[in-house]
Amino acid sequence: RKTALLKETSSGDFKEMNIFWAPAPTCCLLPILLVCGWYSCWAAPEINQTHQGLDSTAAFIETSEGVYEYVSQPLDRWQSEKACEYKFASLLSESKDGQKIPEKLLHLKQINFPIWLKEDGPTEPRTRPLTVLVFENRTDVKYAKLLVDFPHLPEITVCAFIQWENTYKDFATVFSYAVPGFFNEFQLRGITSEKGYVQFAIIVHGHHTPYSTLFLSDGQWHHVCVTWQKLNGTWAFYADGKKAASSVISTTQDIIEGGSFIIGQDQDSFGGTFKAKESFSGNITNLNVWMKVLSDEQIEVVRSCNVIEQGIIYSWKSHKLQIDPSLLQMDIQFVCPGSSMECQILQTRDRAVDYTPCENKLPFICYYTNDLYQRLKNTNRVNRQRTFSSRVNAIANRTLISENLLDGGVQQLNVSEASASLQAIERVMETDGSLEDPADLLSVIQFLKGVADIEAESGTEDFEELSYHFVKVTGAILEQPDAILWSEVNPIIRGPMTLVLNVDKMASTLSRILSDEKKEISIHHRNIEVGVRQVDLDANSHFYREQSTNKVDQITVPMKELKGIAKGDEVDIKVVNTWFDFDAFQHLFGGNTYNFLPEDSAVSDGGNKYVGTYLGSAVISSTVFVGFQEVGTSVQYRLWQRSKIPNDSRTLEQRPVCAFWNFSINPENGGGWSTSGCHMKKSIHPGETVCFCNHTTNFAVLLQLYDVQRNPDEEWTLRTLTFIGCGVSLCALLVTFILFLAVGVPKSERTTVHKNLIFALAAAESLLMFSELAKNNEVVCITVTASLHLFFMAAFAWMLVEGLLLWSKVVAVNMSEDRRMRFYYITGWGLPIIIVSVTLATSFNKYVADSHCWLNVQTDIIWAFVGPVLFILTVNTFVLFRVVMVTISSARRRSKMLTPNCSLEKQIGIQVWATAKPIVVLLPVLGLTWLCGVLVHLSVVWAYVFIALNSFQGLYIFLIYAIYNSEVRNAIQRMKDKKKALSFTNCSNPTNYVSSQRNTIWETGKSSLTPPSSISSHPPLKNTVSNGNLVAKNPVNISSILSTDTTVVELTAFKTSGI
Repeated sequence: RKTALLKETSSGDFKEMNIFWAPAPTCCLLPILLVCGWYSCWAAPEINQTHQGLDSTAAFIETSEGVYEYVSQPLDRWQSEKACEYKFASLLSESKDGQKIPEKLLHLKQINFPIWLKEDGPTEPRTRPLTVLVFENRTDVKYAKLLVDFPHLPEITVCAFIQWENTYKDFATVFSYAVPGFFNEFQLRGITSEKGYVQFAIIVHGHHTPYSTLFLSDGQWHHVCVTWQKLNGTWAFYADGKKAASSVISTTQDIIEGGSFIIGQDQDSFGGTFKAKESFSGNITNLNVWMKVLSDEQIEVVRSCNVIEQGIIYSWKSHKLQIDPSLLQMDIQFVCPGSSMECQILQTRDRAVDYTPCENKLPFICYYTNDLYQRLKNTNRVNRQRTFSSRVNAIANRTLISENLLDGGVQQLNVSEASASLQAIERVMETDGSLEDPADLLSVIQFLKGVADIEAESGTEDFEELSYHFVKVTGAILEQPDAILWSEVNPIIRGPMTLVLNVDKMASTLSRILSDEKKEISIHHRNIEVGVRQVDLDANSHFYREQSTNKVDQITVPMKELKGIAKGDEVDIKVVNTWFDFDAFQHLFGGNTYNFLPEDSAVSDGGNKYVGTYLGSAVISSTVFVGFQEVGTSVQYRLWQRSKIPNDSRTLEQRPVCAFWNFSINPENGGGWSTSGCHMKKSIHPGETVCFCNHTTNFAVLLQLYDVQRNPDEEWTLRTLTFIGCGVSLCALLVTFILFLAVGVPKSERTTVHKNLIFALAAAESLLMFSELAKNNEVVCITVTASLHLFFMAAFAWMLVEGLLLWSKVVAVNMSEDRRMRFYYITGWGLPIIIVSVTLATSFNKYVADSHCWLNVQTDIIWAFVGPVLFILTVNTFVLFRVVMVTISSARRRSKMLTPNCSLEKQIGIQVWATAKPIVVLLPVLGLTWLCGVLVHLSVVWAYVFIALNSFQGLYIFLIYAIYNSEVRNAIQRMKDKKKALSFTNCSNPTNYVSSQRNTIWETGKSSLTPPSSISSHPPLKNTVSNGNLVAKNPVNISSILSTDTTVVELTAFKTSGI
């Protein structure tokens, strides 16, 4: 998915790097990024009858909300989306479903069957009930035999899902086919290499092929297919839908009929004589056999848990297997990989949204905005001589460029046909020099978009030649100097970076044809360079340099990160680089190279908002692939300033800005420049800018409502403060928790609440400290984000419980302790679990931020945390206010009773202290210091304040709940007294020892009978409510933590007696 470009770019795989030059502002502007969703009002759209009238053959239906094109040709889900994108439209999406399709379109086209819908999130995985054969360990008895009569087989295909668990040095037999008199007729065996890769080989008529590496021994399910045909002796291995190896084996006869097909064992006699050391260890399911060689497309279909009926000999059915009683069978819901995903469809009869396998072929509807549709209509040449398109079509001897952009369809071309077509376009463009008509330029871009999706199907030279001509045509387009022409085209193609995206697609496909014989491919054009190469992990670093200019631009991927990806294994790592020359590339922005970004989306570094930006360098990119999977890394790039300072900007200070292109920002316009995670490094040469791009997280993002970008020094300071504060807090919380468990603090609802709060906050802060390690793995990052959401939400819920508990001590609450604790547990753990579960279920695809493992601030998901937190803090603020009022009232009365002649100044001091003391003590406990978190987007100062207050929250709790808590101190004192008592009795007559505090005092010879410090000199009295008024007969009576003055209310330990 291309939206993953942002998750993979934000995590270090930086696409389309660039440098801007930005005039510094004359005043400081506060940057605030607002991300708003776009919604259309679809209430009763009015059909426009003027365009097509009542013609029943009309292809387009215009409404006030958009234009719809019905395409009757059935295509699969991906092909239908590409067909709409090819026309610069979009597949009808979920937000434009059922009730919003014009009735006229459904009626005229008689649409009463399902059509495809483009959902906002990923497709649903398709599951299928399958029986799995579980081969535990190696034995000579476990096997499964196919109950099938095999005919003569001039060709064969066998496919199965395999979960490999063999760690032995000997080979393991997946299946064996033996016939009377010849036991090694056909067999598949595998072995685990020293690097941990699974290698397979086949035996045909006793001829053994070399072992070929198919996949990593990672304990996951892998789809494996083997094909063989007698005609030319060709065999092939497929792993997870892709051809992994192919060669020729010398054999001239069919596979003999009437054999015995055994799963999991090597037959050393017909149907028997098994050896444990040659047996299979792991799991097998969905094994199927065909008497033909399946094509690449058919194997992909089979991988999707579908069955190709033509030529099938055996289809996976447990009742068609003779299974040894010792072999375990297990029925599971198997998640089918590949294209077996379930995609959304619209049932047009009842307007209901449903799901069907994405590979099914259905008609579809393309949607155009009214503005886009009118632009496309206006570009169609009416009454003009069709010189460019007719000449291209004549040279290619086929219709490559349609007479009407709205009528064109995706060209179904193979590699050689596409290459010849590109050469035809080259010849015409070289003759004409420049394109003067927007329709001509759009037609070429449209054709390139289709060619970029072609897969490498033939030899290396064919696709390499296609790539060369692709780059040459794209470079010729970049040389079109007409700024007005580009200004007309850009709104249709969704921005100039569409060309870059097409080159990236082509280069990624080009990387797949690399091999041990050809480890590097370079394509040079005066405006574009493309380089793909296999990475040598023994090198110090991987870097790419463009070679078209004297001042060399360069991009570097740290070798340390590449080696970290490899982790010492023999993995195939490839790097794709592209470079676009500045002089040609700037024309893509329609000549507006100074203010080509809208004011509200201007590039920002978080400290200044630039009054203007303009393109200052070439555009360079780097993408890393492990196998066929794109992975994220940090990069360092060096670009030279190529542009001149605009005349109207010479009075302003000029600064270079490191930026990368983010295709997910403003997607309707093709994306936008972003500086997130990028900073400048010191450069040696004048006019050269060195940039490093990576992303970090810090504590301040937790309550951040807007996506804020800060300079590297600020990010480093925030990150350091976060790590130090969380580390100190985590240690303090652990010590506090251990003290509560170890020193024998009396059990009460209060201590139970304290322990739950400590546990939730400690778990949240420990996850936060190490969340940075999870951002490169999508599944782990989602798990960490959900865990952070849960534990921080639970921590705040228990802060709410702390407030409710405090309220119950101040105001009489008619509820038993058992009922209160049940209520507290439901509030503290039940509500967070419900909030996180509902958020994940309803917004899974928008849950995680792009650059770190936390909730997405660019959507409304962040309010699933901020909303409940603000509610909790509001409640606790009211609780604190009531406590302060009661404390002040108590202090005033006590002062009048104990010191009636006290001076006014002293009374004021007592009241001020009575006010400040509960606020200082209860602010961190009730979580009220988090209120400043909603302000961190306004200034970095608030971020510093927020981190200083809240990353050290655990330390505050340690001081209040442990150091200054009278119950903990008394429990520690009792342990000391008991230890002294035990020490005394070891030196005296054991019969005189009585385990009580009173006897211990007597035996040690103390004459004082002073009661323990835990007993208050002022017995607590209950609060009562009289005539609706709150009366504190002896106000709360909490042991003091800040002084021994008994004239103020005490604030840490609630006395359990009398309350």
